[in-house]
Parts: sequence; structure tokens; C-alpha cells
Amino acid sequence: MNPDDRKYTQEHEWALLEQADAGTVLVGITHYAQDQLGDVVYLELPEVGATVGHLAKMGEIESVKAVSDLYSPVSGAVTEVNGRLAHEPELVNNDPFGDGWMLRVRITDPSELDGLMDAVAYGEYVGQL
Repeated sequence: MNPDDRKYTQEHEWALLEQADAGTVLVGITHYAQDQLGDVVYLELPEVGATVGHLAKMGEIESVKAVSDLYSPVSGAVTEVNGRLAHEPELVNNDPFGDGWMLRVRITDPSELDGLMDAVAYGEYVGQL
């Protein structure tokens, strides 16, 4: 269920290293997170050019059940925001690992990825919740 090509946080965000040479990481939330939230109706995300911090709040996600904070799995500058989410927030529910991605970030410290869980460890973590 959780793709092997990315790293995961305990707050249920994921990071996919797209271009190691450019230090570009795609960021989103996991299937588990979207399932727990229910139907996503709104996202507040940082703007292009904003700086996000490792495991620091980067925005909010609102569902029919609750409003929750979003945390960045890496530090860096936001280079792209998924503009489709402004008009199609349900993409987070329908395809959290694909079209429902949230940010593209140019990371400042690639070693932060080493401190995140791989798919197996994240699966075990979620299994204990």
C-alpha cells in the first residue's frame, strides 16, 4: 500500500526524492492519513518561494471531520505547489501518492531523508496505531 520509493514521517507525510542531483523532493500525505481524515475539502499550503522546516508545520488540511496540521518531511524552499488541489482537494483522497501530491521542495539537507521511515517501517508503525 505504501510505495517503496519514498520516506515517511510519524505525522503521515511522505517525501519522494525525484532528482537527487537537483535535490528535488515531492511531498504529500499517506493513504492512512487521508483515510483517517475523511473527505478533504480544503488545503492551506505554503507559497512558491516559502521555506519549510524539517518536521515543522507547513500548512493545514481540512476535511469533513477535522482541521489538521501538515508537517514538512524536509527543510528547503518550495519550488512548486500542486495548483489542482485548490479546486480539486479530493485528489488527496483519490490519489494521495500520485495526483494528490502537495509540494515540490528543493531540500537543503538531504540527510534529513535518512531519519525518515521506509515503507516497511511506516507500515509497521501504522499497524500499531
